[in-house]
Amino acid sequence: MARMIRGLPAFVPALAAILLASAPAGAAIEQTGRDQLRVCADPNSLPYSNEKGEGFENKLAEMIAADLGVEVTYTWWPQTIGFVRNTLGSRKCDIVMGTASGEALMQNTNPYYRSTYALVYREGGGISARTLKDPSLKGARIGIVAQTPAIDFLFMNDLTNIEPYQLAVDTRSLQPARQAVEDVAAGLTDAAVLWGPLAAYWAKQQQVPLTVVPLTEEPGGQRMTFHISMGIRPEEPEWKHWLNDWIKANQPRIDALLNEYGVPLLDRNGKLIQAAAPEPADYRKADYLAPVPATLAGAQVLTTPDVVRLLAGPNDPLLIDVLPPKAPQPEGREGAWLPRPHESLPGAIWLPDTGWGEPTAEQAEYFQRGLEQVTGGDHTAPLVFFCRRDCWMSWNAAKRALELGYTNVAWYPDGTDGWTDARRALAPATPWDGGPAKG
Repeated sequence: MARMIRGLPAFVPALAAILLASAPAGAAIEQTGRDQLRVCADPNSLPYSNEKGEGFENKLAEMIAADLGVEVTYTWWPQTIGFVRNTLGSRKCDIVMGTASGEALMQNTNPYYRSTYALVYREGGGISARTLKDPSLKGARIGIVAQTPAIDFLFMNDLTNIEPYQLAVDTRSLQPARQAVEDVAAGLTDAAVLWGPLAAYWAKQQQVPLTVVPLTEEPGGQRMTFHISMGIRPEEPEWKHWLNDWIKANQPRIDALLNEYGVPLLDRNGKLIQAAAPEPADYRKADYLAPVPATLAGAQVLTTPDVVRLLAGPNDPLLIDVLPPKAPQPEGREGAWLPRPHESLPGAIWLPDTGWGEPTAEQAEYFQRGLEQVTGGDHTAPLVFFCRRDCWMSWNAAKRALELGYTNVAWYPDGTDGWTDARRALAPATPWDGGPAKG
């Protein structure tokens, strides 16, 4: 579900309810049987969790609790031998926020991310490797947490000059991955091979510039990539179904959170997912066909299932398509790009040429007058802006609507591409000609 924005009127709480199976928080509590989110967690295991709530698993728990309408409570235990038995197994808490899919001690939800092991080394230190086969690694002293899958890949590449770090530790006093990265930064070792989320997070904390290379190109490297799920008790199918639905509806929010912590994310084919662009302070004014941000301050960000549920709900949002009649010219492409007949989401209002970063006076006036007409002057009317996937024009248009005083603004980044990917039909669209859409 898109994140909540304080102070927005009716459309926002309605959106929250619709995106969670059209159920308010009270119904979600009744459905899941929980009046609080009781989390089993390690008190000192960043980037995952700590007692200060600074880890991404803390933030993920807060997101779930907010959508359930309950508070988060914790049972703290070092995530080592006996963790599951003394927390989830003894019913002191109800969910482990991160566990490898297939973990036999718990029932797993659907995975919410996939990551890989990564290589860490100092910039300018003589290593320039992108894979473990690189000659610059020969003879290097390489840190590795003992008994992790990556050690096999070091030996396969004759990298035997290793510095081992203990796997099973009490994290209140020892953090092997953190120590391995700090040793690289201090020059005590030349490199380290660690689980990607740990490598990326701790590398960012160092004063010395470090390079982090997700190891996605190793032969047989699927043994270094893992899907991560949430862990719950086996006899709770309703809880699992609710969490699976929540993960599906909120995947963009989850990805954005993980990107904040530098987690290397892989797609279903094991390829590294390019992180979303950072949200700029101003409008995008060039290169409109490029990766877009995961957020838009002040607006809801919607997935295709979100839009489907909204359209099935009671609030009748206005779908605003801003794709130009002639698509933006890709960088480096020469010659005319002839426009094609435009198809859009059924019922959408097409305000073409209104997503430019610096619109002409005529384009700006057309956009402002168009929104006034189609909303009937109601600045609280629910608006959903879109064009194509990776098209900054819809982001610009939604941002401009917010600045014009519209308060119930949503942005659908996947646009017509996401709609057709979901096997949903498009319909012919003609540019808005000045007629009203809202009575």
